[in-house]
Amino acid sequence: MKKGLISVLVFVMAAVMVMGCAHTNGTEGSTEGSGIVRGEVAILKAQVVAVDLDKRIVTLKDAAGDVRDFKVGKDAVNLPQVKAGDIVTIKFLESVAVEVIKPGMPAGAGGATTIVRAKPGEMPGGMITRQSSITAVVKALDKEAGTVSLMGPNGKTVKVKVQERENLEKVKLGDELLITFTEAEAISVSRPE
Repeated sequence: MKKGLISVLVFVMAAVMVMGCAHTNGTEGSTEGSGIVRGEVAILKAQVVAVDLDKRIVTLKDAAGDVRDFKVGKDAVNLPQVKAGDIVTIKFLESVAVEVIKPGMPAGAGGATTIVRAKPGEMPGGMITRQSSITAVVKALDKEAGTVSLMGPNGKTVKVKVQERENLEKVKLGDELLITFTEAEAISVSRPE
């Protein structure tokens, strides 16, 4: 039951991201062959105000002057290296890739998570990446309205508005699409320059 719900959520998120979202931060959609890729990157920086090693709480001050406490888990083994004045940089990436696949290709449903951490003794840092893929079938196209209806692996159909209508020219009824949604978060701590 839970796996089916996750599949539905990923399908809806991917369809909405690809077909209905405005791109931000100047990120362009690119096309290569019959694929579409959209991505968004956000970068946040804050200065360490204080570190409570016993309670594992780091106090950060952002560019707007807002101060917040963050509880740091025990898996962050390099917390003792963090000092007041250090700069914490967090990068977020979300991207969606859509590719028309040949009929009969194996279904692309699935997911993976990758975690990379700094080695003990290094300045704290790491990255986590989550990637989910699904296959959807084009069930309806409305070029005048700029919409496409996609049927996901759960058999449900979602109608989405296409951001760039010329992308409707790249698909036809019955096409199978491989939709891959990627999220990545990277954190690093550095000494001020």
